[in-house]
Amino acid sequence: MGKLVKGHNEKMQTIFAALTAVIGFLVVWELVARFTGAKMFLPPASVIIQAFLTSFVVPVGKYTMQVHIAISLYRVLVAFLIATVAGVFLGVFMGYSKTFEAIFKPLFEFVRPIPPLAWIPMSILWFGIGDESKWFIIFLGSFTFITVNTYDGTKNVDKTLMGAARMLGANERQVFTRVVLPSAVPYIFAGLQIAITAGWSAVVAAEMIRSDEGVGWLIVMGMSTGNTIQIMVGIVAIGAIGFILATLMSALERRLCRWNRQQGL
Repeated sequence: MGKLVKGHNEKMQTIFAALTAVIGFLVVWELVARFTGAKMFLPPASVIIQAFLTSFVVPVGKYTMQVHIAISLYRVLVAFLIATVAGVFLGVFMGYSKTFEAIFKPLFEFVRPIPPLAWIPMSILWFGIGDESKWFIIFLGSFTFITVNTYDGTKNVDKTLMGAARMLGANERQVFTRVVLPSAVPYIFAGLQIAITAGWSAVVAAEMIRSDEGVGWLIVMGMSTGNTIQIMVGIVAIGAIGFILATLMSALERRLCRWNRQQGL
């Protein structure tokens, strides 16, 4: 009972601290924007919040904010799912197979440092200006994080545990499915949590490619027209949805990897 009360108190303290930090940040932003020279290029927080809420009712461009968010989420989730399958597959087999690692790791390490933004011209040449090019940019933003974490998780599997499984009669397929993969799952989820926010961040770059909808388009169009308020509204939307995605992924990890947390206690 005491642990439950303590846990509840700690959770409430965390929520209170987070709310205090957010409110304090908004107050400082408002004061700086209204009473310093920053007001020339930084709209007050109250103006941005009002414009953000209004965008859910009054269309910005062709659509209201919820439609822009839905379109961007669709693009991100499609690319993220493809990146998850490809990244987990490549990471696991590079970590488990020395031959696979020797063939693909140099290629991966060559591509890994290249930012998604640099691929925009090639994505247009390869995929045109439709959603496929946007999926490609977002895919690149997520893929490397998933691959690296999966590779590290597979590499860090306890060799003693693998040896014990073989001694007890497990074949290589059983060692792989019952020892290697479960041990790598926490690493994979850590990569997924980073990758979903990285993919969501890459949506701005993706929607620079001939687009007239999406939260990234709001920022790009705001830059084109010099509309600072629209730029900030797009930034607020990206930040809010990114926070929600990271929170949901963290909650999913806690639920699916509860066994791993219990082992760590």
